[in-house]
Amino acid sequence: MATLLRSWSYQYPWLYDTISALAAITVGGSDRLHRLAWQDLNLPRSAVVLDLCCAHGVVTKALTERFDQVTGLDASPKAIARARERVPQATYVEAFAEQMPFADATFDLVHTSMALHEMTPQQLRAILAEVWRVLKPGGWFALIDFHPPQVPLFWPGIALFFWLFETETAWQLLQIDLAEQLRLQGFTIERQTYHLGRSLQVLHARKPCLND
Repeated sequence: MATLLRSWSYQYPWLYDTISALAAITVGGSDRLHRLAWQDLNLPRSAVVLDLCCAHGVVTKALTERFDQVTGLDASPKAIARARERVPQATYVEAFAEQMPFADATFDLVHTSMALHEMTPQQLRAILAEVWRVLKPGGWFALIDFHPPQVPLFWPGIALFFWLFETETAWQLLQIDLAEQLRLQGFTIERQTYHLGRSLQVLHARKPCLND
C-alpha cells in the first residue's frame, strides 16, 4: 500500500500538492513550511542558492521570491519538468544529490526540504560531503526533515504517515543524529529548532570561513 500511494503521489501532481498542503497545516500553512528552513538566515538577495532535491519546485518558488539566483536539482526528469513549468525563473539541473555537477564553492546557501529521509545512510553521508564541497566558505546548509518525536501523542501519526507514504529509509533517519553527522563533516551547527512535538527538525549548518 505504501508503494502504491508513493507512486500515485509522484505520478499525479494534484495528489502530491494536496498531501503537502495537508501536512503543512500542522506548522501554520504551506507558505510557512516552505520558508521554515531558511527564512531566518540573513543573506543578501544576490546570494547564489541551490534547492537540493527540489521535487516539483514548491519551495523553489518561495526561494525565487527571496533570491535572484536559484538553481533546483533533482534526479527525476518528471519532477524537473514540473518544477520548470511551475517556476520558470529558476535554473534546473537533473542529477543525483550524491554527485552534483557543480564546481567547488559555488553556492552561498544549499537548502533541502523533507528529502534526506528518502536516502540510505550511505547516500546521506555522500550528500553531506557534496553539500560541503559545493558550498562557499561561510556558506549555509539549511534543512528541514523528520526527527524522533519527544511527545508520545505524535508517534501514531508519524508511524501512519511512514506506513502510507515512506520506506524504511525514513525510519533509519530517525536513528541518525543529523546534527552530529554535519559536525563530523566539518560544519558548525548554528541553530537547531523543533516543531510538532519535535517530530520535525530545522538545522542551520555553516561551513566555516578559511580564517575562522
